[in-house]
Amino acid sequence: MDAHLEKLSNALEKVDDHVVTIRAWGGKLAGVLSAGGRLLACGNGGSAAEAQHLTAELVGRFRDDRRPYAAIPLHADGSSLTAIANDYGVEEVYARQVRAHGRAGDVLLCLSTSGGSPNVLAAARAAQELGIVSWSMTGPAPNPLADLCDEAIAVPAEETATVQEVHLALIHLLCDALEGAL
Repeated sequence: MDAHLEKLSNALEKVDDHVVTIRAWGGKLAGVLSAGGRLLACGNGGSAAEAQHLTAELVGRFRDDRRPYAAIPLHADGSSLTAIANDYGVEEVYARQVRAHGRAGDVLLCLSTSGGSPNVLAAARAAQELGIVSWSMTGPAPNPLADLCDEAIAVPAEETATVQEVHLALIHLLCDALEGAL
């Protein structure tokens, strides 16, 4: 087997126990979104792309045709992102948006392969201040983001690409669990 695929296969095996967590998240998120709440998602680089992938599945559709749900990728508004970075610093680009868009009872999903991105950590702290549930998908634990969020799934893989590929599989499982709960 190709070395990359072997690493991916090993990492997927190691997160198999987290399927229960993902199903629980899907049920919780179905309740939040059905009641008019929203999902906020953030990350940097590839993790930002995965946050946007998730929100696109919720605003659009994953498998089944259903009503759209409120899901916001916090990196996608370039004007807000650059204004906040300019006026408040890069570490505040997500936290300020969590404070603007988030309400108690909403969900924030933080994605970070390192688990140490200052702007993602600041978003999780802002969520705590507002009573927003925070979940994270990270690389190997322990890490600050996994410790800070209400719940976390840490992928025990050393390579960023492998962690991101597992995160994408988990995102698709989350969408499937959400649609099953609806």
